[in-house]
Amino acid sequence: MKYLLLAAGAAILWWLWRNAMKSSGTMSRTQAEKLLGVGPESDAVTILEAHKRLIAKVHPDAGGSAELAAQINQARDILLKHLSQ
Repeated sequence: MKYLLLAAGAAILWWLWRNAMKSSGTMSRTQAEKLLGVGPESDAVTILEAHKRLIAKVHPDAGGSAELAAQINQARDILLKHLSQ
């Protein structure tokens, strides 16, 4: 049952990522928020917790996709950079 939930979560994340990437080659702040599942008013702790939760599910070492893991890392970086501006 755990693996089924993990697979479903990874599939949802993959679908969100594919939809976010269809519109452009670079990720917007809004796309990054959707991918990580955080709101526009999220603080650094919330962003990092969302990233940690998602990357654990899709990391290549856990059987996930390297491409999706890179996009999740990019989303984290975009949102954290926005906070520092």
